[in-house]
Amino acid sequence: MKNQAYRMAMLFDFYGDVLTDRQKEFYDLYYNEDLSLGEIAENYGITRQGVRDVIVRAEAVLTELEDKTGLIKRFHTMHAQLEQVFQDASRISELAVRLDSAELETLALRVRNTAAQLLEE
Repeated sequence: MKNQAYRMAMLFDFYGDVLTDRQKEFYDLYYNEDLSLGEIAENYGITRQGVRDVIVRAEAVLTELEDKTGLIKRFHTMHAQLEQVFQDASRISELAVRLDSAELETLALRVRNTAAQLLEE
């Protein structure tokens, strides 16, 4: 269940702007606020099935966009690659200290700091 919630959160973060206002609201209440279909239905004066239909349609739109664009998959790939760049730059920095190369150490630190900034975004 945790994996599904994470996946849905990622889909919403990347593609949520394409949903209708109603889809965004119900999706947010269901996945982020952890309200049940019944609670949402009661708050909006519609049936539980009506709420479910809106959420299922929103999930379908978001999933289709990811299937077509692959942005989330590429995001995860780039994140893993940036982590590797960060680790490699750290190792180069360590070796530069042993080799007493200030220039190499400076360059390695610059690469490491850039990778760290990108990982935070």
